[in-house]
Amino acid sequence: MSMSDHDNSALHDRVTAEVPTELDVTDVQYEGPDLVIYTNTPREFAKDGEILSTLARTLRKRITIRPAPGTQSSPSEAETKIREIVPDDAGIQTLEFHSTVGEVLIEAKKPGLVIGSYGKTLRKITQEVGWNPEVIRTPPIESSTVDNVRNFLTQERDERREFLERVGEQIHGEPTKDVDWVRVTTLGCCREVGRASFIVHTPNTKILVDCGDKPGAEGEVPYLHVPEAAPLNSIDAVVLTHAHLDHSALLPLLFKYGYDGPIYTTEPTRDLMGLLTLDYLSVASKEGRTPPYSSEQVRKAIKRTIPIEYGDVTDIAPDVKLTMHNAGHILGSAVSHFHIGNGFYNLVFSGDIHYEPTRLFNGAVNDFPRAEAMVMESTYGRRNDYQTDTDESEARVHDIIRETHDQGGTTVIPAFAVGRSQELMLVLEEAMREGEIPTMPIYLDGMIREATAIHTAYPEYLRDGLRQRILHEDENPFLADQFQQVDGGQEMREEIASGDPCVILSTSGMVTGGPIMSWLELLGPDTDNTLLFVGYQAEGTLGRRIESGRTEVSLNGRGNADRLTLACRIESVSGFSGHADRAGLEQFVEEMNPRPETILCVHGDDQATDQLSSALYQNYNVRTYQPKNLETFRFP
Repeated sequence: MSMSDHDNSALHDRVTAEVPTELDVTDVQYEGPDLVIYTNTPREFAKDGEILSTLARTLRKRITIRPAPGTQSSPSEAETKIREIVPDDAGIQTLEFHSTVGEVLIEAKKPGLVIGSYGKTLRKITQEVGWNPEVIRTPPIESSTVDNVRNFLTQERDERREFLERVGEQIHGEPTKDVDWVRVTTLGCCREVGRASFIVHTPNTKILVDCGDKPGAEGEVPYLHVPEAAPLNSIDAVVLTHAHLDHSALLPLLFKYGYDGPIYTTEPTRDLMGLLTLDYLSVASKEGRTPPYSSEQVRKAIKRTIPIEYGDVTDIAPDVKLTMHNAGHILGSAVSHFHIGNGFYNLVFSGDIHYEPTRLFNGAVNDFPRAEAMVMESTYGRRNDYQTDTDESEARVHDIIRETHDQGGTTVIPAFAVGRSQELMLVLEEAMREGEIPTMPIYLDGMIREATAIHTAYPEYLRDGLRQRILHEDENPFLADQFQQVDGGQEMREEIASGDPCVILSTSGMVTGGPIMSWLELLGPDTDNTLLFVGYQAEGTLGRRIESGRTEVSLNGRGNADRLTLACRIESVSGFSGHADRAGLEQFVEEMNPRPETILCVHGDDQATDQLSSALYQNYNVRTYQPKNLETFRFP
């Protein structure tokens, strides 16, 4: 189906009426949420920096200007001119010209210098050469994931354009029915942590929010087969709040069973989703389980992702606009605000949030023009779920590592590859730099190094001060000498285990598999060593059992040590979680302006969701619910 001539002509007339007469509009069409304007006068468009923002405000669309074919300089002329215009300090690495869309992709170490103040340098490039520049950053730490995703999307550019045109027609059509209700159906994540998945339904549109697995519970997947979700090709759009597997693991499965629409999320979440889901397949194969989908479906999910930046109001259906805001949880994590109908209703999905700023991120955003209802995480919702103050937590970690080092032992920290590992890297780097703990090697095992490289590719998503440090190579804390990748397999692990005291950060964070199992086997029987938990250990995971005092553990037949008795010191320090504690969750709601009328408390066990929903009702006079899976709520 393509946009009708009548619709296209009306849109063309509207755009032409809004732009100055000297600017020539040859064609207009939708690509996903964006309105693309083709012009024979790209240089004139670029002269006035206000034209685009005025158009976007008037038409209430995201707008891209593209030169009509034949209006640009040749690529060789353009390259010479671009290198003249852009300061040498920008560190241009590559220029790629894509003539079908009139774009030049500029990869640079310092994109800000290519963009210029208020986009001045970008406009100058278009004025001089007629090509539309798109700028990407060269990561300070090389990331194979970022490289692979960029290369893959470049190869698939033409097919992706066809897909975006199809999605654009669907989004910008007229809603067929009046919007007089919105429903939310819970497909997972209620009175439990894991398998996050919800359907948002309007009279015209069906949107899936998240589609994760449940840690430590093989086979417990979201209820995608129920009529509210099935068939999967009836879903219009998918929204992903962040990349952790309890939210993203089963997204590629949708493409196996007929879904072929868009996934809306932030750019770093797209890359992390690729990294974590491919690893999910790899772990399943190593453990002798049949993976639920193939790497082909992971690639399909990446190809179907439409990235959204924080704060951009984006049409994702004829009757739904989505805005994503920083959630403070992990890189690219988002609080998702849905504006439904023409001012009819506003619904917020908190995703996983951290309300206070951390070393890595600014705190979660809770300021919206309107928010009548919210689906809210409750991981630490119990009345006693108060985490230790960050300074105290860090001091405690320093003490534990110092004491372990002084008795000749090694500290092993199970950590999520994404989020807690990077937070701990910053804590340890600073502590060693300032002499709080002895300087010693910090070994990164599993995907931690690669996840860290992805963080450095997207510094604009990090906390203000940290962003600046990463952009100055000599201050980038992630490049400290003591960080070393474990890339020599089991042989290297045995060498490290029998060597001098050190710190090891290893996946998996909940001790459900991966290299942490080798470290338990190698270091667990020695009383000089320490196993230190700093993240949430979900019910049913080996991490939770060890944290609760079980020292007899099964390593699932690894080597000869199927059963192992842990003799090492076992410690837990709270305060490093990516989740808000009970006080943070309450404060998030208390300081929301306006405050929602209704809150559904999800993503927490029975007690957490029950106690948080009671407290929010009593303290803030909002209607609260503690849903079960497979309930549907109608709003208003």
